[in-house]
Amino acid sequence: MYEKTYPKQRFKITIDFLLEHISKDEKILDLGVENPLSVLMKEEGFNVQNTTGEDLDENQEALKQIDYDVLTAFEIFEHLLNPYTVLKNCKAQKIVISVPLRLWFSPAYRSKTDVWDRHYHEFEDWQLDWLVEKCGYKITARKKWAHAVNKIGIRPFLRKFTPRYYMILAEKI
Repeated sequence: MYEKTYPKQRFKITIDFLLEHISKDEKILDLGVENPLSVLMKEEGFNVQNTTGEDLDENQEALKQIDYDVLTAFEIFEHLLNPYTVLKNCKAQKIVISVPLRLWFSPAYRSKTDVWDRHYHEFEDWQLDWLVEKCGYKITARKKWAHAVNKIGIRPFLRKFTPRYYMILAEKI
């Protein structure tokens, strides 16, 4: 059988998670502008619409106006100051969220050249769980995985077996 290849390991893990838990008949609103992962989702047959790059901390109109069944947020919530407001304005029955986990041996990411490419939050798994549950959802599936880096050093070594990403599926209660 042909095994599809993906440019990043996390893309394969994410697509496999979606294939296991989300019907291709459901309408997905993916937070953020169209990106390589949302393009792959469409190629897999998912019905995906992206937001348009608006500042979701300030403007959640897309969450209220667009018709969707599932909200996806892949490596988005760590960039927001207030992901709680986004989830409270979400009308989806299901949400799929992935975040990079806080690592004790690595500080929060902050680009020195791009004001938007910064992590305000570095979540621990229990923090994302609490946020989602406080917004009226019940987590029904979870996945954690490590992210190996092809570099030499202590941090790259630790990343080979320390979970770096956390993904959840949650359903509205």
